[in-house]
Amino acid sequence: MTSYSEYTEYTVGEPIQDDRAPSGPVNERWDTRRFQAKLVNPANRRKHTIIVVGTGLAGGAAGATLAEQGYHVVQFCYQDSPRRAHSIAAQGGINAAKNYRNDGDSIHRLFYDTVKGGDFRARESNVHRLAQISVEIIDQCVAQGVPFAREYGGLLDTRSFGGVQVSRTFYARGQTGQQLLLGAYQALSRQIAAGNVEMHARTEMLDLIVVDGRARGIVARDLVTGRISTYFADAVVLASGGYGNVFYLSTNAMNSNATAIWRAHRRGAYFANPCFTQIHPTCIPRSGDHQSKLTLMSESLRNDGRIWVPKAKGDTRPPAEIPEDERDYYLERIYPSFGNLVPRDIASRAAKNVCDEGRGVGPGGQGVYLDFADAIARMGRKAVEEKYGNLFDMYERITAENPYEVPMRIYPAIHYTMGGLWVDYDLQTTVPGLFAIGEANFSDHGANRLGASALMQGLADGYFVLPSTINDYLARNPHKDEVDAAHPAAVEAVRETEDRLARLLAVDGDRTPDSFHREIGELVWEFCGMARTEEGLRKALDRIPQIREEFWRRIKVPGIGEEFNQSLEKANRIVDYLELAELMCLDALHRAESCGGHFREESQTPDGEAARQDEEFSYAAAWEFTDTGAAPVLHKEQLTFEYVHPTQRSYA
Repeated sequence: MTSYSEYTEYTVGEPIQDDRAPSGPVNERWDTRRFQAKLVNPANRRKHTIIVVGTGLAGGAAGATLAEQGYHVVQFCYQDSPRRAHSIAAQGGINAAKNYRNDGDSIHRLFYDTVKGGDFRARESNVHRLAQISVEIIDQCVAQGVPFAREYGGLLDTRSFGGVQVSRTFYARGQTGQQLLLGAYQALSRQIAAGNVEMHARTEMLDLIVVDGRARGIVARDLVTGRISTYFADAVVLASGGYGNVFYLSTNAMNSNATAIWRAHRRGAYFANPCFTQIHPTCIPRSGDHQSKLTLMSESLRNDGRIWVPKAKGDTRPPAEIPEDERDYYLERIYPSFGNLVPRDIASRAAKNVCDEGRGVGPGGQGVYLDFADAIARMGRKAVEEKYGNLFDMYERITAENPYEVPMRIYPAIHYTMGGLWVDYDLQTTVPGLFAIGEANFSDHGANRLGASALMQGLADGYFVLPSTINDYLARNPHKDEVDAAHPAAVEAVRETEDRLARLLAVDGDRTPDSFHREIGELVWEFCGMARTEEGLRKALDRIPQIREEFWRRIKVPGIGEEFNQSLEKANRIVDYLELAELMCLDALHRAESCGGHFREESQTPDGEAARQDEEFSYAAAWEFTDTGAAPVLHKEQLTFEYVHPTQRSYA
């Protein structure tokens, strides 16, 4: 049995470098790269096939745009419809440096805020490109008919999100992700109807096919019939989202999973910064062990809601009975410049700290108040209802408490993952021909993502970046030989997939997939969640191999593989979670600093803030897979900062 002492004996391999970003002024690099990229003649694009896995904002935008260019796209989603991708759950908004408010915003300020908000652990080139493209995204979406909120005069409205002091977040009430996804979905549907996109719903990618060192296809399972098939293309794009569900309880959709990116990792794609996970500060607290999912309440609520706890420990009085002078508006007290709109990592740790002090509210003391009494008194209930009505309704349906009358109770929860497959400036992984976009890659957010930037990145990658850079790959790497299901690499990938599923079915143990998922999730949350220590991480690394060994002895998967079998789906995903959790803990252990969402208790300032160690850890950690339970290889991509110089983050 592997122990942490073996797994932690990783080796440091050759440094990795992004050689696709041009030199020169940062504000010219994207235009320079687009000009340098080779093109594919429009008539020749019809000869190329591209696989896209996922139909969220990144995947839907990419599939629609590539098909519009003339490529034949073969696209996959495990949902019954592309429009059910988890992007639809995003609530608060999408950032763009339009400066409609004339409040001092600019592309450079969005660039600066994102690099600083990510605690100086992201590439400047990528972040500036994201800020630059943000203004084009809004125009694209308005042209599609996305119903962004508008001011009385008809101009697009904006609001503020955490970590910034301008109003740059465009929104569609509390349904921004839904409206943006419907825009991408209608563009994708047009291409499906035209025959340019071959859509495979209810189909899950289970492995990557690599031929002569290049990604040439995938192995996928029909979730209704259980049939395992192979699909081939000239390039493969993964837009399958993040890996937050490794924690079991998260704000992600129940079926969101890491299998696509993890199987690509096992085939040679480096996995970067897996310990960089985001805890969202405004989620409905868990109500008991029966729960299998948590619900997000939009960060936009922090524009008008005030966060507080009682000043006294153990104060269990109803909030209405606690006088104003006995309340602690702790974010406003500690961070007066930003108040309740500090970045997510800071707001989450502050909530944890006051709850650890015994001042939390609600069952188990695991909650803080988000109070709208002042906003209602200032603006009137009708105005609050116009801005947040659907969010208030959702909260009341879940908690049976009316937030117009009593404060909401919130607590941090896993929401997003900044880590993912390592990609270069072209969004290509270390496997040539394999691209990762949106939350599936690691590229733009560093150690902490600012609110409303996930939708921005997904649409930037899908609509604008990938369609430019994938042309260059296809033009420079023509495939002379066709690949089919008889190719040895395809046969091997199918055999490994079938063997893994057959092994899961054959164990016939006494524990359900959910029981293992909950156990690994609670372990990772405890030791690799909001706060991490060397001792705790080593405990987790010692325990994970034991859980994996027990899993293969005791897992119970009823039914057969050649049918609709959700237990088999879950069990197969847990196989990957067990390996991913191990790498997350190792990455957190090796990074003996605090930065963004990665908070090592051994590395903090005297006032309890994250203390980076730039001399040692100013790099992206890209991990190379060796074998299950075997120590991986670490490749470092050194980060350089020419325009936003690293400083101790301060939001006071």
